[in-house]
Amino acid sequence: MPIGHFLFGVFSIILIDLLLAGDNALVIAMAVRSLPRRDRRIGTACGAAVAVLLRIALTIFAARLLRIPYVQLAGGLFIVWIAVKVLVDASARPDSAPAPKRLLQAIWYVVFADLTMSTDNILAIAGASKGSVPLIVFGLCVSIPFVVFASNLLADLMDRYPATIYLGGAILGRVGGEMILTDPFIVGIFHPTDTLRYVVEGVLIVAVVLAGRLLSRRPTSRS
Repeated sequence: MPIGHFLFGVFSIILIDLLLAGDNALVIAMAVRSLPRRDRRIGTACGAAVAVLLRIALTIFAARLLRIPYVQLAGGLFIVWIAVKVLVDASARPDSAPAPKRLLQAIWYVVFADLTMSTDNILAIAGASKGSVPLIVFGLCVSIPFVVFASNLLADLMDRYPATIYLGGAILGRVGGEMILTDPFIVGIFHPTDTLRYVVEGVLIVAVVLAGRLLSRRPTSRS
């Protein structure tokens, strides 16, 4: 590959990562928010690194990935569940959680959520790289610092301004609804229109915030 084309591909991939990393960073921030500050960085970095390694393997099959039924449906439901869970935990102090179990759980959340939300990123990088394996690896690896930095920044912001947790939950409700309605299984059965998508996304935004708010008020037994 000529050096000019290679450099243009590098620039394109960096721009793609900047544009598409926002949703991933938000869901990761929500997933690790209940961890102590030091463990947040460990959980985010480990989860993102494992997810990127899996992304490299999946990039070859990126176009097929979007056509597999239930992948985006499962991912969308998982994103909605993370949003509600974080809102339920919002009343608890982040540092009060048992670290080892929470850390492994958060890494799993990060890996699964990042993979299910990254089909757009994978396809964009696969297109920008034009089949160049070095560019594919570079593009997926360079996304790690972007996502880690942004997710840690968002998690700290949620600590400082707790109301932003509900904004994050609302955004994840919309993202989850979009993923669910673009799953091939759902498209094949319901043929959702743009209007239906807006309605479902709006309902999920309200449902996530209300569910998180109501469930967080339930009395829980604490050791």
